[in-house]
Amino acid sequence: MIPAPGAAPLRRELPTVADTETFGEELGRELVAGDVLLLAGPLGAGKTALVRGLARGLGVTGQVASPTFVIAREHPPSGDGPALVHVDAYRLGGAGGPDDTAAAAAVIDELDDLDLDTELDRAVVAVEWGIGVADRLAERAVEVVLERRDDETRVATLRRTARP
Repeated sequence: MIPAPGAAPLRRELPTVADTETFGEELGRELVAGDVLLLAGPLGAGKTALVRGLARGLGVTGQVASPTFVIAREHPPSGDGPALVHVDAYRLGGAGGPDDTAAAAAVIDELDDLDLDTELDRAVVAVEWGIGVADRLAERAVEVVLERRDDETRVATLRRTARP
């Protein structure tokens, strides 16, 4: 499902929250320790729902909830697979969140303080609001941009990125 770096992105319509979770579950089955998933989309677009499915696909334990106020939650594996580290970068860097370019350096510093790069040898790291700020955690990442149409259908655009 995950396109190769430079390939055309995959687009999928997700009419319900259950469809968003199923998409995340399918994605989770493809990810391995060291993968970084960068999520973007407006509030209510389904980022946390996608991560709930991702957790099922990875087979991790614990209830997935938005980490907005705790910044990061770790979900240990139930077997031999990777853990899941779920991060919300929205509140990092001050009240403006990561979309505020003046706060971008502060966001990067705060992400560095979380030592997420040390988690990569044993975990998949999913960062909500992570595009443009968490890209440098790994040589390659999977970006998922979620849009929410007026009819409540979400549209997910998935692509793999790689740094030169």
